Amino acid sequence: MQTFFSPEQLSDPGTAEANKILRSCVHCGFCTATCPTYQVLGDELDSPRGRIYLMKDMLESGRDPDPATVKHIDRCLSCLACMTTCPSGVHYRHLVDHARAYIEERYKRPWSDRAIRRLLAWVLPHPTRFRLALLGAKIGRPFAGLLPDPRLRAMVRMAPRAIPPVSRAEDPQTHPARGERRMRIGLLTGCAQRALNPGINEAAIRLLQRAGAEVVIPRGQGCCGALTHHMGKEDEAKAMAAGNVRAFAAEHAREPLDAIIVTASGCGTTVKDWGHLLAGTPDSGAAEAMGALGRDVTEVLARLDLPELPERDVKVAYHSACSLQHGQRVKVEPVALLRKAGFRVAEPRGAHLCCGSAGTYNLLQPEIAGELGRRKAATLEATTPDVIVAGNIGCLMQIGGKTNLPVCHTVELLDWAYGGPRPATLDGIMTGQDLRPSLATPAA
Repeated sequence: MQTFFSPEQLSDPGTAEANKILRSCVHCGFCTATCPTYQVLGDELDSPRGRIYLMKDMLESGRDPDPATVKHIDRCLSCLACMTTCPSGVHYRHLVDHARAYIEERYKRPWSDRAIRRLLAWVLPHPTRFRLALLGAKIGRPFAGLLPDPRLRAMVRMAPRAIPPVSRAEDPQTHPARGERRMRIGLLTGCAQRALNPGINEAAIRLLQRAGAEVVIPRGQGCCGALTHHMGKEDEAKAMAAGNVRAFAAEHAREPLDAIIVTASGCGTTVKDWGHLLAGTPDSGAAEAMGALGRDVTEVLARLDLPELPERDVKVAYHSACSLQHGQRVKVEPVALLRKAGFRVAEPRGAHLCCGSAGTYNLLQPEIAGELGRRKAATLEATTPDVIVAGNIGCLMQIGGKTNLPVCHTVELLDWAYGGPRPATLDGIMTGQDLRPSLATPAA
């Protein structure tokens, strides 16, 4: 793609990178075939190729964004399926992130949009605030239909009916390995997941301990920066990322970490990109180093070589979260681990397509997200599973609201198979299954 940025514009590192990305696009259109919003809306401007043209025009002109451009860029899920498909290696992710920051800085949204986005940025990255918000949504659920904005109605209706207790396992501490220590791992506990389902990190800790890993939860960590970053709030995202980088770098300096694991794949994609996010800042070197240690929990479990278990009559429908399969390119490990644990695994038709969660997308674009969620739930149900499994809390919430089948995190199911407690969502199914501890050391 030919571009026409001025030398003055190209002196800005973000614009210079955007120019490089734009020039790598050859307009082939392969991305349109795998874009979920294009499949739903059928509008070229709601495809990656269309949005690339809009971003090019917006950035080249130097003018304030117009409402139509903002609408189509807001509709992008950042699922990154286009990057998996693109034969030219267009780094769409960094391009759309730059465009969102540009919009956030230069476009005055309607007051209702500004208020909702500010509310989400203030609440979601902070577990205590999020818990209070969930409590308020629980109380207000009967009156959701009276709310004037469909986004507010979506927020209230999506809130879980039961709010889990705070997990003390996620407090700053060291969980020792059972038996000989094989790895020393830092755990990013996250933010929204801590309020919605702390059992996921608890399961990961138990399983890793039994497999010989010491799990360290450093003091001073918090939200990885993903939620605010995807809304274009660059300064907030960088501040959150830098806080985590410093927390893990201090722990790594005390005694080296073999990995920094993440159980929410949306967060993991951002952790692995900390070096890019914090480039040019005082934390850039540490961010590169800590980002290079970032791993999805299934990547580490695959290295720990869990024992193979006998096959059991339990069928699992595996949903590959976009942030895992497209953002991190982790596709083999989760399925291989589930099969190694004895589960029969089915993958749905259109497995590359997004479920519509996408961070705050299902809250800001509830109609499009709702349609994508219904489609994803239908394809998963078509595999006739006993349980639906995914590696991202957002996907679990989104799909769980569209199906009556039980849903749980990959690591929760693996922990159960290797001697941990039954995930709460699986009560009433798989009765009679022999899931006694299968590792040499006892369950936590």
